[in-house]
Amino acid sequence: MSRLIYAAIASLDGYVADEQGRWDWSEPDEAVHAAVNDLMRPAATHLYGRRMYDVLVAWETIDDPEPVMRDYAEIWRSADKVVYSRTLEEASSARTRIEREFDPEAVRAMKAEQDLLIGGPELAGQAMRAGLVDELHFFLSPVVVGGGNRALPAARLDLELLGERRFGNGVVHVHYGVVT
Repeated sequence: MSRLIYAAIASLDGYVADEQGRWDWSEPDEAVHAAVNDLMRPAATHLYGRRMYDVLVAWETIDDPEPVMRDYAEIWRSADKVVYSRTLEEASSARTRIEREFDPEAVRAMKAEQDLLIGGPELAGQAMRAGLVDELHFFLSPVVVGGGNRALPAARLDLELLGERRFGNGVVHVHYGVVT
């Protein structure tokens, strides 16, 4: 059965970016990055909002000598990407299409055929409210930022803990399944 997975690196108090829009505190070390890569690898298509796409599109051209970074770039480049934006005129990456509106039925049809990864809390919130999200993965960084862009949108989900993992840098990965 195919899944729609929402994954995020967040502060302990639940933000993906602080009040100034900074997220430098969340940069993963090699072990965390490898875990993120393993999570992303099976997803044939990635769904992004405009802001998340603007951050991640750099991976289209990054040529980093570090194996874990090179692996991430290859995962990014090999995935199909759907960017939901009313203002983006054209994509800056291959294998990318732009949709003007989030259409739950179109996503449901994609999900019937393949695993999907959704990035960005606003877009993930739309998918959650439409009952499309199956799993949540949070990499909780050992920092409290006090405010900013929340990792979890306003949506009610009942969850079951499916797994957890601690990393040497203090990051904790929690994996939840949505209880239906």
